[in-house]
Amino acid sequence: MRPTRNTVTPSKPRLVGINHVALEVGDLDQALQFYGAIFELRGIDREPGMAFIDMGDQFLALSERSDRQPDAARHFGLVVDDKPAVRAALEAQGVEVAQGPRLNFRDPWGNHIQVVDYRDIQFTKTPEVLRGMGLAEIRKKPAAVEQLRAKGLA
Repeated sequence: MRPTRNTVTPSKPRLVGINHVALEVGDLDQALQFYGAIFELRGIDREPGMAFIDMGDQFLALSERSDRQPDAARHFGLVVDDKPAVRAALEAQGVEVAQGPRLNFRDPWGNHIQVVDYRDIQFTKTPEVLRGMGLAEIRKKPAAVEQLRAKGLA
């Protein structure tokens, strides 16, 4: 039996959106050349083994992997309104959560998931969307606001 769409359980953390997607590539320079031939790339930050392609208030991460093992670094980020509640729920279910400030875990099928709090990241929803989701009171932390402001998005 599928749950109805109108079912709301206020005691559970809400999924808010997707923060970023990471893709494995064999060579960062070749990948940036490939994507640059298809898309206008504005703002690329790099660190050893990684490139981050700016997409306004989101980004695409490219991870260089010479072994190309499936799912080694590939993951996706879920945006939530209550990250500590997600951690507590995962631990209550016996799901192994990676140590440290980030909230990373693998689902039963091995998918790597990173959970981020809406308040901490530059990803944003319009006031109308937040209100429609029942999240009108959620506010960005100053560091996230500054990231948006630096890009002329706030």
